[in-house]
Amino acid sequence: MSSPPRHENPADRPERELGPETPVQFLRGVGPHRARRLARIGIHTIADLVRHLPREHQDRRETVAIGSLRAETSVTVRGLVRAVNRRALGPSRRARSVVTATVDDGTGWVVAEFWNQPWRAEQLAAGTDVILSGRVVWSAEGPRMSGPEVELPAEDEETTALHAGRIVPIHPLTQGIHATRMRALVWRALPVVADAIEDPLPAPLRARRDLPALGDALREIHFPASLESLATARRRLKYEELFLLQVALARRRLRQRLEEKPHRIVVDERLDARIRARFPFALTGAQSRCVAEIAGDLMAPTPMNRLLQGDVGAGKTVVAAYGMLAVVAHHHQAALLAPTEILAEQHFATLSRFLAGSAVRLSLVKGGARSKRRRQALEALAAHDVDIAVGTHALIQEGVRFADLAFVVVDEQHKFGVLQRAALRDKGLHPDLLVMSATPIPRTLTMTLFGDLDVSILDELPPGRQPVETMLCREGDRRRAYDWVRREIARGRRVYHIVPLVEQSEELPLRAAVEFADELRRDVFPDVGVGLLHGRLKPDEKDAAMEAFRSGATPVLVATSVVEVGVDVPEATVLVVEHAERFGLAQLHQLRGRIGRGRDASRMICFHDAHTPDARARLDALASTTDGFRIAEEDLRIRGPGEFLGTRQSGVPELRIADLVADAPLLVEARRDAFALVERDPGLRDEGAPTGRALARYLGELPG
Repeated sequence: MSSPPRHENPADRPERELGPETPVQFLRGVGPHRARRLARIGIHTIADLVRHLPREHQDRRETVAIGSLRAETSVTVRGLVRAVNRRALGPSRRARSVVTATVDDGTGWVVAEFWNQPWRAEQLAAGTDVILSGRVVWSAEGPRMSGPEVELPAEDEETTALHAGRIVPIHPLTQGIHATRMRALVWRALPVVADAIEDPLPAPLRARRDLPALGDALREIHFPASLESLATARRRLKYEELFLLQVALARRRLRQRLEEKPHRIVVDERLDARIRARFPFALTGAQSRCVAEIAGDLMAPTPMNRLLQGDVGAGKTVVAAYGMLAVVAHHHQAALLAPTEILAEQHFATLSRFLAGSAVRLSLVKGGARSKRRRQALEALAAHDVDIAVGTHALIQEGVRFADLAFVVVDEQHKFGVLQRAALRDKGLHPDLLVMSATPIPRTLTMTLFGDLDVSILDELPPGRQPVETMLCREGDRRRAYDWVRREIARGRRVYHIVPLVEQSEELPLRAAVEFADELRRDVFPDVGVGLLHGRLKPDEKDAAMEAFRSGATPVLVATSVVEVGVDVPEATVLVVEHAERFGLAQLHQLRGRIGRGRDASRMICFHDAHTPDARARLDALASTTDGFRIAEEDLRIRGPGEFLGTRQSGVPELRIADLVADAPLLVEARRDAFALVERDPGLRDEGAPTGRALARYLGELPG
């Protein structure tokens, strides 16, 4: 009788038979326990392991004489352990401990210290030949290395060669997987799968751009033979990331252009004149240019997908209103989505002024309880008794129905996620989409986040807008600044006083809105009204605070950054910001846009305690220019793309190695190549087949 068939275990195969998609636990040296730890950082297969790229490299090709060590440098040294000491930091067996080893190479000595690694005392016995790699700091006793990597050359010369005597990769780690272990696992995996992973870049493209094959790049990014080969590998892998991102955007744009909208808008000279007559001013040249671009989109057979960028006060609402009125003139509906109730109410008030005396029916849709007023507003939308709906997230809630939604405007688009924008579009049948941003977006990020959108830029302010002077002040300047503020109040001006918190916090001892408003009323402006506005107030309380400020009943308004957008008080000429170093540069520029909206000179006063170079650089940039696009570029340079590439922006591959600032020229190349590939091979079935399969893996779906 024959034995029953035995299911094959990948661990029984020789390593040469393992493949890229083999679970990483079956790689020699991993196993189920380490596999669970690797899974925490997204490593599930052997391919994932070799795609786990180093965050940096250290050149350990030469050891440094200990006698020549300098503080704040990362080095490799070799010497003999002269003394070792273990000290417990508490009475219990589980208490923290520290092991110190004094290492001498004949030119000097350095102390290596290891926290909660008691086994180091036995490993580093006196007389042990040891290689240490780490950062040097200086103490009263001399040079120290805290938690350096340790190699014992006599143990395993082959293993030691991975961690010293070469350009060494420093990989991102997870708890329970140390640097030397991660390095050894990657070293073991590379010959198994590096050449078996399908290259996402078509061979003709690699040849044209002089890029190495994927397998060669992976070997060199982990264990480079030279700094030159490392640079070549990094360039290739950066290009690959940016190329896949741009192919995904090109595919999305292609899908949008294959849609056909059921409505068609005709914007002729007569309609153009009717709409312009609604505005109590002439459009600027930039507004006219953007209006013409939107009109062209409205008349096209496919839905508009356009980003309208404009600095604070450039008049984006006017451009959006033009598009909405063009659609309403053809008996369709439009919707404007805003991130806050304050901004929604501001848009509603602005549109109401423009449309006074017209037949256009306007509605404000807000969240909250299902009141009779809200129910009536929703019924009016569904019955086409409303032409333009302005609202917050309430517009995209389930149960909100439009009779004929043809035009969607999303203001402050970065406050919404991709799915939220899509939810509003789904209320209609292929409606035209205009997303607006008062936060100027650097060109590299526009190509990244909104590469599937056409872009219009308002680069001209309406006539009469005054430039805002920005002053950076320390605490010692406060009395003089307040004297100037009092003079402005006496002239009938309004003053915003911005603080970063609502209530005082023990963790962050900053000036809080509630306490600070009381302090100003009591000690600084006892003879004038001081109002308070923050996000925790009820809607009617916010309305009352803003109305008192507009009327001058409370000429000083203490507020959090809730006034960042949407508040328009032409009499406001002073903006005081507490702890300005705690705000982002783009956010400070947004706040500055709350003043200078009338014809009077305006001033922003930033009280700060900036100690770090980055914080000071942000404030210096703010004071040196009022150009929002220059500020955005500087903010991107200082802080990186995290503010823009947040969790809200989904649907594109994550960037792990490319830098959108430093690699901007590479992004331009990748974008050009990606859009050309999609034009030649729209289905990614021929030349772009490997690219299509890579996108399917990265995005979790086939590129449709």
